[in-house]
Formats: sequence, C-alpha cells, structure tokens
Amino acid sequence: MLKSMMGIGLSLLLVVAAQARVPMQAPDDLVAVELATVGVDPFSGAPLVVLREPDSGDFVLISIGTHEAMAIMRAMEEVTTPRPMTHDTAVAMLDALGGELHQVLVDALVDGSYLGVLDIRRQAEPDTPVYVDTRPSDGLALAVRTGARILVAPAVLQASREQAFSALGDDQVVTALGISVVALSDERREALSLPAEREGLLVVRARGAAREQGIEAGVVIESVNGEPVRAVMDFLRQVQATPEGESARLRIWSGEQQDIELDTGVPEADPAESLQPGQRLI
Repeated sequence: MLKSMMGIGLSLLLVVAAQARVPMQAPDDLVAVELATVGVDPFSGAPLVVLREPDSGDFVLISIGTHEAMAIMRAMEEVTTPRPMTHDTAVAMLDALGGELHQVLVDALVDGSYLGVLDIRRQAEPDTPVYVDTRPSDGLALAVRTGARILVAPAVLQASREQAFSALGDDQVVTALGISVVALSDERREALSLPAEREGLLVVRARGAAREQGIEAGVVIESVNGEPVRAVMDFLRQVQATPEGESARLRIWSGEQQDIELDTGVPEADPAESLQPGQRLI
C-alpha cells in the first residue's frame, strides 16, 4: 500500500513538472480582474468569459469552449452533480496534497491564443509559487471554485477593448464588487415574501467589503449610481460606468431602504470564501 501511494505521489509530481511554465510576465506587472459572468459573442454565438477590470472600466473577454463555459457557470450557480466533475476533482486533489490555488495568471496572447498559468502554493512553502501551465478557461473554472485571484497581462486587456458581448439569458448569475446577483423572478419574490412593488436584482452571494456592509443573500439591489437595475447586465455595466476615483453608490432593500458605497476595485481573494457547491440559497 505504501509503495502504491508513493507511486501515485511521484506520478503527480512528474505531471506537474511536465506542465511547469515560467510566466511570460511577472505577476506584479499584471492587472487584477474580477470574474463577472459568462456571455456570448453576438456575431458567432461562441461563449466568452467576462472579466471586469475596474481601473480602465473595460471588460476582458476571453473565448472559451462550451464545456469550460458550463463548468464556470455551474460553480457560479452552485449547481451540484451526482459525481465530481473534472475541475471539482482538481480542487479536491490540490487540497488533499496540501496545496492551494493562489492565483491564476492570463499572461500572454500568442498567435490568437490566450496563455495561462496556475500559481499554486504548498503548505510547507507558502511563499514559493509552483507554476503550472493551463488553458485560461480551465484556470478560471478553478479560480471561481477557490476564490483565487485572477490577473491578466495588459496586452490581453488591450486585445479585448471594444469587443462586444451579450448575456446568455435572463437567469444567469453576474458578479461585480464581490456581489453575485440574479433576476428577481416571480418565484424568488414569492419565496422571500417580497412586496410586489420591490424592483431590482436579488443578491445570492456577497463577500469582502460588500458583506461587511451588510449585503447578503436575499438583499435586493434597486439601483447603482442612481440608475435603476432590472437586468443583471445593467448591474455589471453600471458598476463599470462608475467615474474613476469614485465609489459605486448602491441603493439596497433588506426590510428597509439603505444607501451604501463600495470601492470599485477587485475584492481581495480569500480562500475561506470559496464557493461550496450545494449551498445555493435561492
């Protein structure tokens, strides 16, 4: 048994070594972004992962495959499956081996292909990164499960400028400012006994500064910067339209109206706030 376990461990180390890659840009030179949602290219219909970059007000759009899009959406929506899917298994494997996904780097765009690197930290050497080559779509599917930081190269950000995207549907989850929202459907309104006159978007999850200010699942966001929000993409775009140097102003309802302000920067990563499948409240 011991020899068998040692053999498995050696095999895993060899796989990691074979996939190792030094980042093409230093992590300190990359830009922090927040995974907002999955959209579609309005011309080709191909899925896109949508990353929010607050400093420029731009979105980083990366083409991904259908399976990877579904993996990201499953995690955002906290959908459970009868058996672990590939990315869930990868996260469990990291944890079992004493590792943690610290951050995901989208560090280059070469010949039309985005390149990615996983920055893994081991409990024994938490300050020493272990870099593993990855497709950005797989790295992002892992990041949304673990709460890891996401960093992109300036060239990747530049390549996405002025590219359009559309929503997948009315019922998708969208995240900005550490707040994940869904449309306020009749079923959700009834489940929460919300007054008929309440309009806005329903919070299903909050972390970081948003949670510290009292935003939690079940809160309704009525407006951003004075503009009503009715569709999830309204929320995302109005947060991005916040003038540089200003905080986003949110009007929320949780039994009574309240106005709060939040910094538009990317919330700090916190592995303790990673998504736990099966805990979706609404």
